[in-house]
Amino acid sequence: MTRIAAIGLLALAISACDEPAATEAGFPAPDRPVSQIGSNQYSTEDQRDSRGEAQTVMDLADIEPGMTVADIGAGNGYYTVRLAERVGADGRVLAQDIDREALSRLGRRIERQRLENVSIRLGEMADPKLPDGSFDRIFMVHMYHEIESPYEFLWRMWPSLREDGQVIVVDVDRPTDRHGIPPKLLFCEFDQVGLKLVEFVERPDFRGYFARFERGGARAEPAAIEACPNI
Repeated sequence: MTRIAAIGLLALAISACDEPAATEAGFPAPDRPVSQIGSNQYSTEDQRDSRGEAQTVMDLADIEPGMTVADIGAGNGYYTVRLAERVGADGRVLAQDIDREALSRLGRRIERQRLENVSIRLGEMADPKLPDGSFDRIFMVHMYHEIESPYEFLWRMWPSLREDGQVIVVDVDRPTDRHGIPPKLLFCEFDQVGLKLVEFVERPDFRGYFARFERGGARAEPAAIEACPNI
């Protein structure tokens, strides 16, 4: 797996805080529980395809051939492989995760399916490790509630968007310690960093909601970020 082995892989563990406080980097800890990282398989791919989940989300996100897309928390690659097909040979997909074993399995899948437009990267708990100015879309599907340092994570992700780039979140409206996040809390946390909501759609057909964000005028200074109340 020479092509994949050539990608630099880094890892860092950041401990979660039960109470709002400043992290070592000066970002507030979330004023809410954080879901434990569970299975990277939300449900079977056949089940998800029977609901038309990926196609619906890609349509809502306006994914087109030639785009460069990041799949954060890629896991086994449900979205990665479908995004690779949608963006085509002239597009690129970066599959990122903090789970080395999941990335190893995904790497084998990429090689097996000969997806030449996909690369993988190991991220960190508080930093997705994405190159600056690179992405038309960043996907965060059923994973945002597991990020222990969400404000720092979003702050470090902010520069990786292109001028008209957008962040796509798919999640469930339920408490953050039950593998979901209430939409108002999601909007508040993104807004604190300087990511503005541009679209929100409830989608019972795939048991969740779709939210689209883009960069505001400027990225917030870490000291100016305040933890949102647990709505």
